[in-house]
Amino acid sequence: MTTKKLFLFFPKCETEKPIIYHLVKDFGLIINIFRAKVTPDEEGYLALDVTGEDANIEKGVEFLKTFGVNVDPFNKSLRWDASRCTHCGNCLTHCPTHALKVADRQTMRVAFIEELCIECLACVRNCPYGVCTSAF
Repeated sequence: MTTKKLFLFFPKCETEKPIIYHLVKDFGLIINIFRAKVTPDEEGYLALDVTGEDANIEKGVEFLKTFGVNVDPFNKSLRWDASRCTHCGNCLTHCPTHALKVADRQTMRVAFIEELCIECLACVRNCPYGVCTSAF
């Protein structure tokens, strides 16, 4: 069993279809949705973990693409732009999983460890420089 993090973008014409249901039922995948914004007549976004056999995950991704769903390999809806970071450290106390941490105590440079991020978006709300952004 493998777990992959995916970020899905649904065109507005597909938001009312039970597409995720079919990933579970037809491909035997386990879906854990972290963040979602899917409403009728609008575009939709989902950040999720997909667990299953590699072949079934690949078949599920191909199934998604038949609906025009864009599957982002970047894995998360959260983006951290290191080039904008001033290393002020304001985000550090707000990150519950320590995905944002001091990478080097001498320079006090902040680093982002994507694997630890749970997309709580506390960094988005607390960064005065807009280093962290989200599609939601």
